[in-house]
This record gives sequence, C-alpha cells and structure tokens, in this order.
Amino acid sequence: MIVEERKIMEESSNNRGEFQASLAKLSSLRSGGSFKSTLSGRTTPRSNSPSFRRLNTSRTPRKDGRGFGGSVLFRSNRVLLWLLLITLWAYLGFFVQSRWAHSDKKEEFSGFGTGPRNTGIDADPSLRRDLIASEDSSSVNNETVRNKGGIGRTINVALAKKENDEDGVSPPKGKASSKKKKKSRRSSRGKARGKKKPTVEVKDDDIEEPEPEIPQTNSTYGLLVGPFGSTEDRILEWSPQKRSGTCNRKGDFARLVWSRRFILIFHELSMTGAPLSMLELATELLSCGATVSAIALSKKGGLMSELSRRRIKVLEDKADLSFKTAMKADLVIAGSAVCASWIEKYIERFPAGASQVAWWLMENRREYFDRSKGVLHRVKMLVFLSESQSKQWQKWCEEENIKLRSQPEIVPLSVNDELAFVAGISSTLNTPSFSTDKMIEKRQLLRESVRKEMRLTDNDMLVISLSSINPGKGQLLLLESASSVIEQGLLQDDKKMKKLSNIKENLSTMTRKRRIRKLLPLLKDGKVASNSLSRRKQLLANNKETMQQSLKILIGSVGSKSNKGDYVKSLLSFLEQHPNTSKSVLWTPSTTQVASLYSAADVYAINSQGLGETFGRVTIEAMAFGLPVLGTDAGGTKEIVENNVTGLLHPIGRSAGNDVLAQNLLYLLKNQLARKQMGIEGRKKVERMYLKQHMYKKFVDVIVRCMRSK
Repeated sequence: MIVEERKIMEESSNNRGEFQASLAKLSSLRSGGSFKSTLSGRTTPRSNSPSFRRLNTSRTPRKDGRGFGGSVLFRSNRVLLWLLLITLWAYLGFFVQSRWAHSDKKEEFSGFGTGPRNTGIDADPSLRRDLIASEDSSSVNNETVRNKGGIGRTINVALAKKENDEDGVSPPKGKASSKKKKKSRRSSRGKARGKKKPTVEVKDDDIEEPEPEIPQTNSTYGLLVGPFGSTEDRILEWSPQKRSGTCNRKGDFARLVWSRRFILIFHELSMTGAPLSMLELATELLSCGATVSAIALSKKGGLMSELSRRRIKVLEDKADLSFKTAMKADLVIAGSAVCASWIEKYIERFPAGASQVAWWLMENRREYFDRSKGVLHRVKMLVFLSESQSKQWQKWCEEENIKLRSQPEIVPLSVNDELAFVAGISSTLNTPSFSTDKMIEKRQLLRESVRKEMRLTDNDMLVISLSSINPGKGQLLLLESASSVIEQGLLQDDKKMKKLSNIKENLSTMTRKRRIRKLLPLLKDGKVASNSLSRRKQLLANNKETMQQSLKILIGSVGSKSNKGDYVKSLLSFLEQHPNTSKSVLWTPSTTQVASLYSAADVYAINSQGLGETFGRVTIEAMAFGLPVLGTDAGGTKEIVENNVTGLLHPIGRSAGNDVLAQNLLYLLKNQLARKQMGIEGRKKVERMYLKQHMYKKFVDVIVRCMRSK
C-alpha cells in the first residue's frame, strides 16, 4: 500500500511538473518565442498521457502557434504589397507626366491605345456649335441673314452670354465672386509674365456664303443652284460622315507611317486644290495609325468643320507652340509655296528641323517661286505634282543659283475613295450592298434628280468648271467662247424662222383656202378636231425641243475665300452685256460634296491660263465620272488629257484660245457619241494611274528618303 501511494504521489508530481512546463511554453509563445523551439525536447507530453488529453480539450499550443505564425507572415507580405503598389503608382505617375510633357498642353489627355492617337480632340468650339460668339454677343434665334445680292439664308444661332441680362437672372454671388477671382488671377499672371493670352476673334470665316453680287434667281446673271449634299445622301443612301477609315493595313504606306507623328502645314482652309489634298493626306495618315496635327496659317475657308469631323487636331498657335510640336514630329509636310514664311521662322528657331521638312509645292507661277526661294535649298526635299512643274521650278533654281539638298520627287494627286466609290470605281468602301454596279445605278438616279433641280432637259449639254474664280482660271474666257456658240445657235434659229415666214408670205390665197376646206370636216367632229390639235401641239413641242438643244455653263465656286472680287464683277458685267448668254449660265457655291455636280455634268472645262494648271485635281475627278475634258494645252493638263482621246485641248490666251475652245464646245454639243467615248477613255486612265493607291505608293519613297538620314 505504501508503495502504491508513493507511485501515485510521484505521478501527481510529474503531472504537476508537466502542467507547469506547458504553462511555461504558452507564456513563451505569447511573448513571441518560436513554436518549434518550445515544443521540441524531452518535456513534450506523450499522446496517451492525461495531461496531453487535458490540453487538447481546448486550443493546443501547436495550433495556436501555427495561427500566430500565419498572421506574422501576412503582416510582412502586406508591407511588401504596399511597397509594390507604391512603386507601380509612382511609375504610372512618371509615365503620365512624361506623356503630358511631350504632348500639346492644350490638348485633352484621353488615355492610351494602340490605334490612332488623335481620338482625343481639342475642345474645338466648332464641335459644339456652328457659330462662335463673343462674351458680349446676345442670343439670336432663327435670324435671317441676307447679303447684298438678296440671297436669304436662315441660320439658327444660339449665342451664349455669361450674364443673362434679358431674362433678368443673375448668377449667385459666390459663383460671380469666384469667377472674378479667377479672372483677376489670370490677369495678374499675364501681367507678371509680360505675355498676353491670345484671344480668339469672333468671326464667321468657317461659313461659306455666296458672292453678294450673284442673286439666287436673277434673269441678268443666271441661276444659283446647289449645293446638293442632302440629295446625295438621300439617293446614294451613304454619306462620307459614316466612313470609318479606308487605310490598306497590308500596304507599305500603312506599315511605314504606323505610330509615327506628322505635322501638316495648311496655307489656308479654303475648298480648293491644295487644302483639299492636304486634308485627304491627313485623313489617310490618321486612318493608318499615325498621329497627325495640322497647322493652318490662315483659317479662312470652310474646311475647319471638316477637319473637326475627321478628328484632325488643328493647333491654335502657329508660332512657338507649333515649332515645338514640329520638332517632336517624325516628318513635317508643308502643302503650298505660301508656307515659306512659317518654314523660314521654324528653321531660324530650330536649325536642325530643316532635315525633317518635305515641301509639297502645288503652285506653278513665278511669284510663288520668288516668295519661297530663300528657303528652297534648306529643306530636306521638294515634292512636285507634275513633270512640267518640276522642270519649271528647277529651271528657276538654276537661274537664281539655288542648289537643292536632294533630287525632287513627283507625287501626282489622286481621286479619293469617296468620289471613286460614288463614280462606280472599285475602292475600299465597296461592300456587297454597295457594289460598283449598284453605285453606277445610284449615280444615274442622282444625275436625273440634280438635273431636274437645275431645270435642265436631256437636250442640254452641261459644261461645269469648279475652281476658285480668279484670272488664272480663265472663267471669263470660257464665258466668251460659250457666248459665241450660243449667239451662233440663235442666229441659225433666226434664219430658219425667217425662211419659214417668207414661205408663208409667198403662199397664195387659193392655197390657204384649200387648206381651210380640208380642215372643215375635222372641225365638225369635236373629238377628231381636239385630237388633231393635240397631236400638232406635241409635234411642235418636240420640234421646239430639238431646236432648243443648247449649251449650259455652270461656274463654281461661289463664296470661296480664294475668289477675286474684281474678277467676279467682270464676269457679271459681261453677262449684263450678253443677256442671251446669261440665260444659259448657272452658279454653284463652294462645297466638298461635288459628286452630284460631276454626275449631272456632260463636259468638264479647265481653262487655266499663264503656265497652265499645276496638275488639276478636278480634272481627274471629272474623268473618273466619265466626263470628257476641255483644257488648255499647258502645264499639268496636257499631261493628263490626251487630245482627241480623253478630251480636247486648246491654246491659252484670248486671241489664240477662244476660237478653238468655241469650236471644241460646238463639236461636243453636236456629237454625243464622241462625248461618251472620250469619257470612257478618261475613266480607264484614272483607274490605271490616278487612284489613291497610286499616289501613296509614291509617297512611300518620299517618307523613306526623308527619314533615312534624319
């Protein structure tokens, strides 16, 4: 018994020691000790011991140790996670700051992407309103604006005013005071810096209005028709506004310009050859994934809204900001000889920038050469439109001892995809529902509708001339030649009428009595008499129509900012002196939607004088629509038009050219089959040489040469 009692006491003492050891282990764990070190050793209780069973009835030290070790690991990982997030956030901040610093500070930073980077456009007022108003202008609704000639146009204008004086509503004092504070801060900053913030003048230069001297309906001057943009959209069931981009991604041009930066210099924004060509180039670059910015030296014209619609950013500044932006570009393309002033200032500011300027010259007159000869030898490359223009400019350079940095390139213009699509020529815009055959049918419907609005018949031959109205384009000489044809036709009609009247006078009274006796039986029956009279009226009407096969002349572009007012007045004065000719003259405003005019026309006339047309963008557009061309035998026109094949050529000048032009007009007036055949041949030549892919294939050589040794 005594031995058993001793064993029980030893076991109890051992249990107490084990219990105390376990308590010590728990305390060490709570104080941050290692779980492994506390549980390792000889004091670890066995699994069948009562103390182990008691300890496992609640939370064991091993499990508690595991949970506590996980929280420590989580705390250490959380610190690392925060450090990683802070690093990424700092990197993103530096990236955004660098992008902001290297871009236009005025532009809206819209994010990143692999596509074209011009999706974020400046907050251009033209995107939100049609007219830009000053702060002091009042609100005008449905105001009818009339010019001097009496052409009425209703324009919906909503001009904002900061203080609603008319409604008697004043803004809250807090807002007004905050606005005043902002204004005072801005003024103080401007005074401190010594620079005045550029102010935008309120002008309606972006609105094309007809010439004030040409009324809409006037028997002296003629009839003002068009534009026919709504008619095009209704009949064609397609509008250029719906286009998404026509870039050939597999072509060399697209691969070359992708993700590069280009600056395009517009000398003006009128709807004439050079600005329109630059507009098409900017659209194609943007469509192929390039970043494009435009600099307009003069914002007169109607292309500002078109640039905004096509998401082409126009820099507000044409000095320091434009110079800095151009330095960051891969290539600067100037689109006219008028850009010489900007190029000269740019090179003075950044001499190294001359190696990235390609100058696309689109004029062919000595005055433009004299204006630009000071910087011709400094730019990287000159680009011309035709062989004749290139030879002429190089000849002038030799006379002035100007040595060019490189051999010039020749890049002729092309017919854009929109016009080729409407003309029925295969383009990137064609779809199964808008095939070439389908578009040819729609073009015929468009022709009939537009000619009906112009009050033309099938017997009228419409000759159109679309360009700025100035002496170099020769519209007055065209009217003089057309007047001789019209007057000659009227004289022939007068001779025929006199012969008929003489025959009637020579008829004897007996013959007249016999004719009356023959008509008496017919007059007894009212139906027969009415039928015979109606038939006679139809025959007379048909004979009258055949006698009235006439010549019609349509002249554009009325209201263009490039028109010369004095020259327009000389045209109107000529029509006042020739009222018969004025009845056959039509006028049309300047517009970018010219497919309806080409569809309605029968002949195109380009009567450029002097050295002739530099190239003639409108010439190839008319040929694409199957029109024969009457052009001067000079300049780029003689390179495009093959005499007696795709059209007829005549000499320049009044004395030598007017008579030949009149004969050519008369020939096409009498030979409809010849007109059709020449139109077919001209269309074939356009498909062979003057489509978009032909022009951009040559542009690849220009870009490669400019960037090779940059």
